Amino acid sequence: MRELVVLGTSSQVPTRTRNHNGYLLRWDGQGLLVDPGEGTQRQMIHAGVPASAVTRVCLTHVHGDHCYGLPGVLSRMVLDGVQHPVHVHYPASGEAVVRALVGLATPGLDLRLHPHGAAGPVADGLDVVPLRHRVEAYGYRLTEPDGRTFLPERLAAAGVAGPDVGRLARDGRLGAVRVADVSVPRPGQRVAVVMDTAVCDGAAELADGADLLLAESTFADADAGLAETYLHLTAGQAGALAAAGGARTLVLSHFSSRYPDVGPLRAEAEAAVRAAGATTTVVAAHDGDRVPVPPRRTTAG
Repeated sequence: MRELVVLGTSSQVPTRTRNHNGYLLRWDGQGLLVDPGEGTQRQMIHAGVPASAVTRVCLTHVHGDHCYGLPGVLSRMVLDGVQHPVHVHYPASGEAVVRALVGLATPGLDLRLHPHGAAGPVADGLDVVPLRHRVEAYGYRLTEPDGRTFLPERLAAAGVAGPDVGRLARDGRLGAVRVADVSVPRPGQRVAVVMDTAVCDGAAELADGADLLLAESTFADADAGLAETYLHLTAGQAGALAAAGGARTLVLSHFSSRYPDVGPLRAEAEAAVRAAGATTTVVAAHDGDRVPVPPRRTTAG
């Protein structure tokens, strides 16, 4: 299972219909909980997501709407008897805040803290890239290694079937038959998270080649001045970011409470995508949405 479960979509303050930030990326056996704002534990119940699904917590920065739900989620994991390690990734400058938050949680969890202070890998397949916000902030990118897709007609022509397919995949060769003879390249899937930031090189790097891009869309284009003042993105900027990077699906979130209807924000992002001649699908997220990671791309070999 690879999908994004949207737990909350409001920035700074919740509304009657939108909770604070919160996103769970379900990725095979992993569960990456991104920016659990206040109320995330309750939102997980509404979404039907067990606390045991969380294996990593990824904080983009330590503003309250991105982390105040952490103690409750961790305490719930203790209550539910979670035994696996839970890794927490966060900007190093937020050490005191994170220590205070996890200190409020019920003891009994195998919690492992991983501060980072520069771009680079923080776990297998998981990288961080600096963003431009009012405090130290990073985006996250989860990348699957590239692989290959076997073509049934080529396998049949080469006389490879049954368990021999597995042997070929494992060893790279079976007699005179090479993997490259019966398959095509399969780029690994890539999911990127760009939360609180103004337009910057880091955001562009994260969006590049993303199958699914979760991006903040705090302001409408008409409020671009406010976006620059507070170092956030407008909907049109988020759309342009996704289009320039060739992202396949853009999920907009982190909406200001000044916009009770986010349909116009989606329209602004879609207009930016069209202007760039891109084909990105734009989703304006609502609490409780589940957005699947698009199927793997296949390139001809």
